[in-house]
Amino acid sequence: MKRLVVMTVGKTHSGKTTFAEVLEKELLNSVVIDQDNHAEFLHTHYQSLLPKQGSNTIKYAITQAIVNHAVQETTCHLILCNSNRNRKGRLRLIEYYQNQGFTCILVNFELPDHVLKQRIAEGQRSTKILRVASTFAEVLSRQQVETNTGDIIVPTEDEAEHLFTIKSSDEIPLVIRKIVDLAVEKL
Repeated sequence: MKRLVVMTVGKTHSGKTTFAEVLEKELLNSVVIDQDNHAEFLHTHYQSLLPKQGSNTIKYAITQAIVNHAVQETTCHLILCNSNRNRKGRLRLIEYYQNQGFTCILVNFELPDHVLKQRIAEGQRSTKILRVASTFAEVLSRQQVETNTGDIIVPTEDEAEHLFTIKSSDEIPLVIRKIVDLAVEKL
């Protein structure tokens, strides 16, 4: 059986987590790996270990340990629920999963910024996962500046075996159906 890895790509509040949770229910034998959960765990239980500046290496180490276990010790399809906006990092992940025999799927969320701002304003999401910014509005502002500069580049067709772009929440059920169908084809 060929396993899938589904990587979400997008700005804060674009729907990556909601999409991943719905996909996990529809895609048999799948697991969501969400770095926000790891960040919240660290903030709640190990705040003194969090770096004051620079990369959050402990969060990445926890994520990598979970990924390694899922890849080596299970037969699950993986749903990576992170922003994955850095092209170099995304390509390294894709190469790793392809070398492990996975079929890679990118799901790029391109919702308009005004929708994201509205979701942030109406949202009740905990800011515990934030380390550098104090609000999600700050995160979005930083992401708006980063878009298509340096390594933050919108995914392209040549990066993975499949690329789906979501520009409206209405498109989510169709994309989920297509991914589930791909999993069935791979049996």
